[in-house]
Amino acid sequence: MLSCQAWPEPVVRVQALAESGLSSIPSRYIKPLSQRPSNNTLPSPQTHHQHAEYHDHANIPVIDLEQLSSKNESVRKEGLKKMAEACSEWGFFQVVNHGVSHELMKNSRELWREFFNQPLEVKEEHANSPTTYEGYGSRLGVQKGASLDWSDYFFLHYMPPSVRNQAKWPAFPSSLRKVIGEYGEGVVKLGGRILEMISINLGLKEDFMINAFGGESEVGACLRVNFYPKCPQPDLTLGLSPHSDPGGMTILLPDDFVSGLQVRKGDQWITVKPVPNAFIINIGDQIQVLSNAIYKSVEHRVIVNSNQDRVSLAMFYNPRSDLLIQPAKELVTEERPALYSPMTYDEYRLYIRLNGTCGKAQVESLTSKSSLQ
Repeated sequence: MLSCQAWPEPVVRVQALAESGLSSIPSRYIKPLSQRPSNNTLPSPQTHHQHAEYHDHANIPVIDLEQLSSKNESVRKEGLKKMAEACSEWGFFQVVNHGVSHELMKNSRELWREFFNQPLEVKEEHANSPTTYEGYGSRLGVQKGASLDWSDYFFLHYMPPSVRNQAKWPAFPSSLRKVIGEYGEGVVKLGGRILEMISINLGLKEDFMINAFGGESEVGACLRVNFYPKCPQPDLTLGLSPHSDPGGMTILLPDDFVSGLQVRKGDQWITVKPVPNAFIINIGDQIQVLSNAIYKSVEHRVIVNSNQDRVSLAMFYNPRSDLLIQPAKELVTEERPALYSPMTYDEYRLYIRLNGTCGKAQVESLTSKSSLQ
């Protein structure tokens, strides 16, 4: 698609802006008053009083995956119940005892931080385009003059193996390519385990979700490493604007020192408090479609601060791009008809690639379209 071939204007690297010593941020990064991080309450009068206490005290649920592989049936059932509640009530949860090496998690974060701390000209060798987004980038969407977020990123394809191109991965630090491979293998395996539990909790066959995604060897997985530089006016901007993830599920390795992820709960933004050595999991739009909205993706955003940079690794675990995604037949009844028409993930993700982050506008528009048919 021609409109997706090139950025509409020169791309500015946010890290370079931050390191230039500026005291005020350019107007392109200033959010409308209603979207600024100081405004933690969303305009939803029906739920305002009900959820007013969440912001200071709540945190997303924590699931111990050892429970889910327990030979004790009651322990396993309790773990599955906790995950089901987390999926239906929050759309987000953290997992511990997940089987991925803590040392590997730490090394991955540190090596990517080294990458972003290289000279700009070295990183520019990996500059991306909106055709595939693969490489070093600083914006989403191709609308000229669009509002921008205070972040840079590196995006790469990991699964299926046919789209994995290590030549496009950074060659420095020297061990980074090897670590990307090891990290990807561990996190993709974790994603498969979680999909099994989600299938069971929905009353589907254990392998339903993984098969709907294309099977173990053909599932889609891509890594977006986020770099959120220090910001002189963090109260005016966001590291990432509110959105739900367009894919199936996201497995996030957060920064180990600085919090920044906020999740929408009712009319409040909840700052996630990461548990040491945990991954943060969230439901994406494709699982919302497959579950016929029994589980829903949830809006989230990222705030920045004036004192510290942040690095996080988001592995997007997605359906194979050319497969039709639609509600599971087992979850469609007269009382709960199919809310979504079939669509491939390739068709679906084009929206965010062209328009950038837009809350839950895309998946909600699909619901209204199919309900009119």
